[in-house]
Amino acid sequence: MQLTAREIADLLNGEIVGNKDATVSAPARIEYAKPGHICFFANPKYEKYVYSSKASIILVNKTFEPSQPVSATLIKVDDAYSAVTDLLAYYQSKKKNKDLLNSSVFHLLFRKKRIGKGTKIGDFTFIGKNVTIGKDCTVYPQVFIGDNVTIGDNTVLYPGVRIYNDCIIGSNCIIHSNVVIGADGFGFAPREDETWKKIPQTGNVIIEDDVELGANTTVDRATMGSTIVHKGVKLDDHCMIAHNVEVGENTVMAALTGIAGSTHIGNNCIFGGQVGVAGHLHIAPYTTLAAKTGLINSVKEEHKVLIGSPAFDYNSFMRAYVKFRASGKKD
Repeated sequence: MQLTAREIADLLNGEIVGNKDATVSAPARIEYAKPGHICFFANPKYEKYVYSSKASIILVNKTFEPSQPVSATLIKVDDAYSAVTDLLAYYQSKKKNKDLLNSSVFHLLFRKKRIGKGTKIGDFTFIGKNVTIGKDCTVYPQVFIGDNVTIGDNTVLYPGVRIYNDCIIGSNCIIHSNVVIGADGFGFAPREDETWKKIPQTGNVIIEDDVELGANTTVDRATMGSTIVHKGVKLDDHCMIAHNVEVGENTVMAALTGIAGSTHIGNNCIFGGQVGVAGHLHIAPYTTLAAKTGLINSVKEEHKVLIGSPAFDYNSFMRAYVKFRASGKKD
């Protein structure tokens, strides 16, 4: 797909410095860009590439004034980092509709299903009974959508996604490949003979609007009631959200984070990679857990930064670490 500098400037509300008819066909990083590429400059440490780049167009902040000649056409915007996000989203929206196959007889679009206008369904996708899918959704091949599932508008389900019965997915969500939503929670009761009896998991999962779930992430259904991932949450690949967990708005979690059952997480929390959180805890809003933190107690104060396993205050950890390092030095 080719775009001119005029079209991009109109899309991003930018100002052109250079050739208004310059054309590009793909985005690229500024270090590796070639003619026909568009890239962006926002971090001062990359300024040298503005002058050496072979890109046809570079997005820059309106405050940027080059100190050397620039061969590329510049498009000045309020925030180059934000603008390139909008541009990439535009590119992706134009590409994704070409990736689907809609000719297969295996589209099971019958029996009390409601499919919104503009929604595209990939080959070999199964859709159960009483399913509702909103407008302008993209469902890639080999997706499973169980009975009584509801999906909002403009949501994307990548190949291999599995959504079990009775779950609710909001609008503007992105669910990456092999995500499983609504599998049974890990609930077992001990018997006298030292075996385990399975506890029926009768609830569902609610994923609110603007949520993104990374590849191979799992969100288990509640034992009773709902496991809830509130709007704006972003989960990386291989995260695990257990039964009856509630994840607050705009919380983000890096890869391999696991949250045990019935824990409530506040809004705007940040969890690093490989964080482990025990069950039945309450975590205050704006809590930050550094990578590999193991949390076994509730966090009652907002804006706490914790590290270590078991977790404790970040500043205290760093002071203790300095003493630990000092004690390990040889005379």
